[in-house]
This record gives sequence, C-alpha cells and structure tokens, in this order.
Amino acid sequence: MKTVQSMLAEAEAAVPRINPEDARKLLGQPDVLFLDVREPPEVATSGKVQGALAIPRGLVEFRADPASPMHDAAFDRAKTIVAYCASGGRSALVGKTLKDMGYANVRNLGGFKGWVDAGGEIEK
Repeated sequence: MKTVQSMLAEAEAAVPRINPEDARKLLGQPDVLFLDVREPPEVATSGKVQGALAIPRGLVEFRADPASPMHDAAFDRAKTIVAYCASGGRSALVGKTLKDMGYANVRNLGGFKGWVDAGGEIEK
C-alpha cells in the first residue's frame, strides 16, 4: 500500500530538482516549458513564473496527453518541463506522472516562493 510520503519519495527520486538560479537560465528558451501546477486562486494571488503555463495538478495528465481532447499544444515530449507549485510536493508528483507519460526531461523547481526570493521574473 502506498502512502503520500512513499509517493513523494518515489517522485523526488525520479524527478531531479533544479534550483532557481539554474532555472532562470532556461526561462524564455523555446524548448523549455515552465509549468505551474497550483490551483487558480493561488496563481491569481501571487502571480506565476514569467511565461509559465498554469494548469492545476488534477488536469495535467489530460492536457499533456496528445490523444486527449483537452491536449494543450504547449506540451511536447522534446521539451524540458520545469514544474513548480507552492512547496514542491505537487510538482514532484506531476513530474513523476509526466515521466511515466514519456516526458523524459522533467525538473522540479519546487516552491514558487523560492523562485521569487531568488529574483525570478513573475507575471501577475
């Protein structure tokens, strides 16, 4: 039986972390997708990484699967995906799911606050 803690540990082991400084070097590159998996009220309150695609965690699979009627063309298995949330848990779980779906280059930025504290660009 899996627990939240075991699922998080498995996700953290599968999805490499990226620090805000290294992530900033990727911002704006055409082969990189920043993915905000927080809920819409969270994004509305604090903003998001400049240019990030905001999709709540519960919808990522539907938007990432090319066979889904809800597919978002921003998802491309050739891109590096940099996921983040409020503290890093949801983005780790999403990262693991994306890897399971064939997205090989997935990174977990962790929490949005770390991005802001490091001087990362945001949009409201």
